Amino acid sequence: MLMKTLLICPSPAPALRLLAETGPLATVPLLGQGIIEYWLSHAANNRVKEVSILSHDRTEQVEAVVENGARWGLKLNLIEETRELTPGQARASYEQHLDADAPREAVALMDHFPGEHTPLFTSYPQLFQALREWMPKALTTDRVGAMELQPGIWTGVNASISPQAKLQAPCWVGKNVFVGPHATIGPGTIIEDGCFIERASTITGSRIAAYTFVGEGLEINNSLAFGDTLVNAQTGQATKIPDQFVLCALRQPRTQDVNSWFSKLAEICCRNKAEAQLLWKHLLINRGS
Repeated sequence: MLMKTLLICPSPAPALRLLAETGPLATVPLLGQGIIEYWLSHAANNRVKEVSILSHDRTEQVEAVVENGARWGLKLNLIEETRELTPGQARASYEQHLDADAPREAVALMDHFPGEHTPLFTSYPQLFQALREWMPKALTTDRVGAMELQPGIWTGVNASISPQAKLQAPCWVGKNVFVGPHATIGPGTIIEDGCFIERASTITGSRIAAYTFVGEGLEINNSLAFGDTLVNAQTGQATKIPDQFVLCALRQPRTQDVNSWFSKLAEICCRNKAEAQLLWKHLLINRGS
């Protein structure tokens, strides 16, 4: 039985600059969780007892996610490195953190989902392909509140979806997401946590990054949205959207006021949609101040 394992956090990929703007690739939400969380859940399910993590990019953010491993029933060792090591280099440098007869799979670079082969961090098209393949498997045992609402339609806790909205399988709607009336989500769409989708918007074959606002009546097709930037899911070509009432980020690292406004918005979404929409408009008007 495999008792110990060694996980390597991936380096920021130049080709996916937008993906790593808000945090290290190991913690970026992918269907609501960072890749490191999926790997730790995989380790726990395989009865691993101790996991060592090699991190070299914003290690404090990695630590904030994994903490001491109690969530997965694991003993964790978080080791700060200066660069991304290959599995061979990691095994040679940290053999004391592995079992004496540790098999090859005891050391893994987290650049793909556990048990999958499609690389995540080489290009936007491959990222989206890997996410669509993983969607039916993303409900790991440690997740609370997420559920399969209908066959092929998954929703997170506190998602506020208008009865007049249309969800088409397969699609994923994360936690604390607001979907307005007459919006169409899917097929093949991923809405990450904390997004605000206004009425009559249509999002097909696309991924909307966490904490992104999509304006009223906007149509997004075969694209990945990162705040105010749209990336073609097939070619990787990026387009900036200048109008914040059309597409924008709800969270800016340097603006704590936006975070507090959005927290308030998320709390009232499920109680009073009209009040939530008025608050959202007020937030946008005052974003620049």
